[in-house]
Amino acid sequence: MNLLILAANGQIARIVENRVLEEPEFASVSLTLGLRNPQRLAELKDNARVRLVGVDLEDAASVDAVMEGQDMVFVAVVDHDSDNAITRNVVAAMKKHGVSRIISTNILGIYDEVPGEFGRWNKQMVRSGLQSAINSDALLKESGLDYTTLRLPWLNDRDEIKYAVTHRDEEYVGVSGSRKSIADVVVKIVRDPSFGSRDSLGIADIDTQGETRPVY
Repeated sequence: MNLLILAANGQIARIVENRVLEEPEFASVSLTLGLRNPQRLAELKDNARVRLVGVDLEDAASVDAVMEGQDMVFVAVVDHDSDNAITRNVVAAMKKHGVSRIISTNILGIYDEVPGEFGRWNKQMVRSGLQSAINSDALLKESGLDYTTLRLPWLNDRDEIKYAVTHRDEEYVGVSGSRKSIADVVVKIVRDPSFGSRDSLGIADIDTQGETRPVY
């Protein structure tokens, strides 16, 4: 499998990259890592399974140039562009090159699915980027691609991998989760591309359910 990770220097992206390169079950997976400054991942440049490429996600030609030959795409950044250039560029390039499977990072609250006091607080906090996040998810749903939207909780750097998954039409469970947990969901999809297919997954530590603010 050829896996393209865009915004590949992000913390969750790096956890995914390390797991794919270190865990034996992914030995046949090759990584193309797209980021603005490839030097940030210079420690991987000599790995035979890694290709580092400079990519500007807001530039259609830049995204198109890296898409050929890929089997799966992980967009490891939330598209907060007012015109959703990131999502539009990725979708267009995937369609042009016949790539169908995409995992896209988004935020919780895009369906007004987060209940209670925390839901009200979260809406206030994400308000400035909420419409762009909603539009990004809608573009994926309408694209015809085999997509998974990941609705991230408020993140922490705890070592444990522990999370509950909710679906598009379900109430969000939990308020926070570890970056390692989000990476684990991505790795599950790499392992089994049918997991989360054409769905939107809410991910959070179930033990944080009922909290009114993020848990760090």
